[in-house]
Amino acid sequence: MVRTLAEAYPDAHCELDFGDPLQLAVATILSAQCTDKRVNQVTPALFARYPEAADYAGADRTELEELIRSTGFYRNKANSLMGLGAALVEKHDGQVPPRLADLVKLPGIGRKTANVILGNAFDVPGITVDTHFGRLVRRWGWTAEEDPVKVEHAIGELIPRKEWTMLSHYVIFHGRRVCHARKPACGACLLAKDCPAFGAGPEEPQAAAKLVRGPEAPRLLELAGVADELDEKTVEQAAAKEPDA
Repeated sequence: MVRTLAEAYPDAHCELDFGDPLQLAVATILSAQCTDKRVNQVTPALFARYPEAADYAGADRTELEELIRSTGFYRNKANSLMGLGAALVEKHDGQVPPRLADLVKLPGIGRKTANVILGNAFDVPGITVDTHFGRLVRRWGWTAEEDPVKVEHAIGELIPRKEWTMLSHYVIFHGRRVCHARKPACGACLLAKDCPAFGAGPEEPQAAAKLVRGPEAPRLLELAGVADELDEKTVEQAAAKEPDA
């Protein structure tokens, strides 16, 4: 299944825009209960206004809250960003540390966020257990664990460490585009023959294809072996839909 996912999503990546570890840390904090698309709309102005950790530490709260308001929970997020900046200045010379043990002690940085930062900013393998990842690995029978840390450890025992970061991207991409929470596109899924949960969503290709989302849709439908059964409009509509948050 991992090999199939790698073939399906050769360009899988962190969908938050960032230029350095601090920017990724900030973007990941903002992404809580918010779409990556919205975060990416907010961060250019934010990064320009606050390029260093010290800038967040000394930020005017009202100004900062206004810049991030559209991401939701902006007061709590402002607290986290200001606290993060202060902690980085005080304990890490203003730099984001490249160690899990240090990252999880920072305001606004839990284990999931720490693994995002490690894997994508420092090239240190990490498994990001977001809602998509946990849902899919349980659906596939890779683990029955519900606790994110236990899920991370369970999957880490199944997959070579060097593959952890990309595995996270593959699974999250698939969860956002094909294997949706309420109605997965089973009949148009390239993992159908290996998936123990096949049938949780529509099995008929035409109905399932309408659930596939994102610009990768034509390729995904081709790899699933159903493209020839679909009309051009269905494929175009799938490609035009935004992936799930």
